[in-house]
Amino acid sequence: MRITGYRALNTVQEWGRPVGDANGLYADGLTDVPIIVVTTDEGITGVGMGPHVELDAIFAAIDGEDPRAVTALYDRMLRQTFKAGHAGAVFGAIGAFDTALWDIKAKAAGQPLWRLLGGRDRVVPAYASGLDIGLDDDELVATYRAYADRGMRAAKLKGGLDVARDRHRLTLVHDVLAEAGGGARPGLMLDANECWNRKQAVRYVAELERTLDLIWIEEPVRRWDAEGLAAVGRGLRASVASGENLSGLEQFRPLLAAGALDIVQTASVWGVTHFLRVATLAHAYDLPVSPIGTHPVGLLHAATSVPNHITSEMQVLVPPVGVDLDLRIEDGAFVLGDVPGLGITLHEEAIAGCGLRPATVSFDGPGVRPERAGQRLLAAAC
Repeated sequence: MRITGYRALNTVQEWGRPVGDANGLYADGLTDVPIIVVTTDEGITGVGMGPHVELDAIFAAIDGEDPRAVTALYDRMLRQTFKAGHAGAVFGAIGAFDTALWDIKAKAAGQPLWRLLGGRDRVVPAYASGLDIGLDDDELVATYRAYADRGMRAAKLKGGLDVARDRHRLTLVHDVLAEAGGGARPGLMLDANECWNRKQAVRYVAELERTLDLIWIEEPVRRWDAEGLAAVGRGLRASVASGENLSGLEQFRPLLAAGALDIVQTASVWGVTHFLRVATLAHAYDLPVSPIGTHPVGLLHAATSVPNHITSEMQVLVPPVGVDLDLRIEDGAFVLGDVPGLGITLHEEAIAGCGLRPATVSFDGPGVRPERAGQRLLAAAC
């Protein structure tokens, strides 16, 4: 079998509500979903989701190769881009190709990827994550009731700008999950998306911890600040989670060596091979790993095969326009199916005919760091 080409598609995720974090908001509730489809001479295709950046240059590393040599081809793609730097969006494009190759490999073997990778259980524990900072109280409660109806008993809220408001919102979600769980104590997490400095993080979370029990605080300070993340961790009861925006083991090493992380995260956009390698590195430090992403399909399959997976992020209950997924969400978990590969089916006519496109101005969204982030005297909106 040989790789013969690729094509790039774009669809959208319809959230039906505003989504965002401390850095900004997609008020129209639409987000881009870039897709890469890799083709082979045997008619088997693979699907990955990730940025359309330097695609021709990256593809040159795998063109004509046997797609089943996935991990070797992953390293070829890294070598292909090392001069310009294989981080950021380039790393995401590599991850999309990598995920597509794993899809092909599993399809060729006639197995779902979770089984090919050695997974024993198709059930992947999950927590709800609503990207919810733009919701009012009623919208927040309705959103998390929908998650609770699927058995979710743990939730991660976006916050970091107003401690009183965050306490109120966390309490609302606590009550929703507790009611759905018959009074059982729910799990709560808060994601600050790097909006604090070190002292702000400790002061802010310590205030929340006077009345709330938080499992983890996510990205309290800059992603690369090993000393700062460790200092925050020492000042709090909650665990410190980070890593979704780190690309490559070389970026994780100093954080783990400094004891900066309690929960090691990787984003679905970086691909399956990256996740497997990070999970192994984290396991060497006796640390759990947790996948992040809107549709972390590849990492859900991979999570079944690692010994230190703790829980996976579940953001949205419906797939993007023109995409079907062979999985279901029930009893607080993703349940993977038996379709060979990743279980992704594309309806390319529906994707091509989709007239929806995000209308939010790019500089006002959560992908752009605000000018005053980490520089406020008080951790409050200004």
